[in-house]
Amino acid sequence: MLVLPHSRGEGDAAERAEEFVELVRSAGAEVLAEIPARVEAPNPRYYIGTGKAEEVAEAVRALEADVVLVDHLLSPVQERNLEKLLNVRVVDRAGLILDIFAQRARSHEGKLEVELAQLKHLATRLVRGWTHLERQRGGAIGLRGPGETQLETDRRLLGERVKMLSKRLEKVQTQRTQQRRARLRNTVPRVALVGYTNAGKSTLFNTLTQGDVYAADQLFATLDPTVRKLEDLSCGPAVLADTVGFIRELPHDLVAAFRGTLAEACDADLLLHVSDAADEERERLHQVVDQVLEEIGAGDMPQLRVMNKIDLAGGEPRIVRNAEGVPQQVWLSAATGAGLDLLREALGECLGGERVQSELRLPLSAGRLHARLRAAGAIAEEAVDEEGWRLRIDAPRSVLAPLTGGQGQDVELLRGLLGNPDTAM
Repeated sequence: MLVLPHSRGEGDAAERAEEFVELVRSAGAEVLAEIPARVEAPNPRYYIGTGKAEEVAEAVRALEADVVLVDHLLSPVQERNLEKLLNVRVVDRAGLILDIFAQRARSHEGKLEVELAQLKHLATRLVRGWTHLERQRGGAIGLRGPGETQLETDRRLLGERVKMLSKRLEKVQTQRTQQRRARLRNTVPRVALVGYTNAGKSTLFNTLTQGDVYAADQLFATLDPTVRKLEDLSCGPAVLADTVGFIRELPHDLVAAFRGTLAEACDADLLLHVSDAADEERERLHQVVDQVLEEIGAGDMPQLRVMNKIDLAGGEPRIVRNAEGVPQQVWLSAATGAGLDLLREALGECLGGERVQSELRLPLSAGRLHARLRAAGAIAEEAVDEEGWRLRIDAPRSVLAPLTGGQGQDVELLRGLLGNPDTAM
């Protein structure tokens, strides 16, 4: 059974309620009833008003519901009070999303992140209605005396588990960071798919890369980051990463825990912001995604907007450009393939303008710069003779720019390469 409280300023209540129903169905629950509740000022005891809480209690008894889901973030006290009143389990929006994530996580890192977020969420909710938590250990030889309450024991064990998971996750994330650094050294442009959940990111990912990422018409179908090579671009090959979908009021612990997934967006050269063109609320959802990107430090990353599902919206494949002719939007359908050639064209333009491909002649005295170029992975081919190195440079401008600091003829050659390739020869 669902309780759908909303306040002024939260946007379209009907659209939000529909999304929450989809969340519940994605978790595998059956919806017996929906009870809307307008909340002008949150009740510190139940969040909803006392009268509305009694109405929910009557509905629970009449329908014999075994769980009540509330479309809001409840405090531990509010959740506990509702459970005492209703005599059934109460799950708020954060708990529901955590449950879905627990079902969908497949990788070792994803499972660690979900469990860690669940334990942090549970830490403040140990005192539910279970009287055994207040009993003390004792009675056995060696355990008599004041002892430790069961609640304190549970909290201590939970804290130890959190520490252990944090260490494991830190090790896994260190390995993933090293893998990302290897990709950075390869100087292959990196593109990350971001967007509101169920916008069609995984379907687009599979279509572009001939991948096999799980895709379904449900919220949070993809949790674990997946990276594949993207071919057939005018700028050369690129790396495409699929990431977890965003949603309004995403639990803060999840934003913090899913660093491995979200780091793919932070490290990208370009974000493909996928939107459902058939969704009338897409502009509001764009704001939700941009807000989460700000939270993870990717708010200033360049974006190319992909308006997906034009087969449902009735649009035509096209590229929308700004006044300078730079692609800003691509309208397509990942399901039918219409407009995918336009997306590849736009990607080639966006990534090609940030990539330097030219030849560079360095004297033998420029050994330090040559070593730095090699360490950055900027050298595609090279040959050496008595006059020095003849290099073919193929690297993003962002990788080469930090190497232009300092003085010397060799540094001036590199600066000339970035400003005018002809001057580098």
